[in-house]
Amino acid sequence: MADGPVRDGARNRGATSIADRVVAKIAAQAAREAVGAVPEGGSKPHASVVVHREIARVSVSLDLDYPSDVGRQCGAVRSRVRTRVEELAGLEVHEVTVHVERLHSAHTRHATPRGRLA
Repeated sequence: MADGPVRDGARNRGATSIADRVVAKIAAQAAREAVGAVPEGGSKPHASVVVHREIARVSVSLDLDYPSDVGRQCGAVRSRVRTRVEELAGLEVHEVTVHVERLHSAHTRHATPRGRLA
């Protein structure tokens, strides 16, 4: 009974793979969770992912409010993205790169441009 149902079942189970675009969506949502609200006039975070042999490298782009502790926020994003991708996708995350696209200042958000006539 060497080829019984248990051994055949284990051999035929296959594997689960998660598309890179799905992992990118998980990463973008995790970045949103880490920074809280999107700055007024800003874009929500987006991510790209490269997965090779169950190892993910993630790149996140986002806008932040200014003034703020940019380094702390980027660290929180890296930590949250790594944790959520590992938990939800079952991948090892070896790298999370955070790109701050824009800083949005509450002081300049509602100001009118100088030198323009109304």
